[in-house]
Amino acid sequence: MIEPAANFDDLVDNFGLLDDWEDRYRYIIDLGKKLPIFPDDLKTETYKVRGCMSQVWIIPGHVDGGQSRFAFAADSDAHIVKGLIHVLASLYTGKEMGQVAAVNAEAAFSQLGLDQHLSPSRRNGLVAMIARIRAAASQS
Repeated sequence: MIEPAANFDDLVDNFGLLDDWEDRYRYIIDLGKKLPIFPDDLKTETYKVRGCMSQVWIIPGHVDGGQSRFAFAADSDAHIVKGLIHVLASLYTGKEMGQVAAVNAEAAFSQLGLDQHLSPSRRNGLVAMIARIRAAASQS
């Protein structure tokens, strides 16, 4: 499962320290490098997220093996998407299962300015990842 390196408020603060979007993209890519290793044998159709231009796999789970708090493991073949996965982990990991659907990830990405700086295809992929996370939490 992904343990985010920073909570979302810290990410907002860090973004605010970066002057241009090239630096912010580098920061997002660096976040993606902090994702735990995702075994190749789990990169299957079962876990693949549809609607993403890049390949993305998400496996839902729980924090510390308990059943009440949401967590997930994920990976992508694109560096920027790995970073976006890390941002999603900062929003969702540790939330009570019933709280996951209430997280407004779109507003959070807007707060970072990513809503205006992601291509339409990346934005569609982000929406698909959010939908997969919400569906997984509602089924747990």
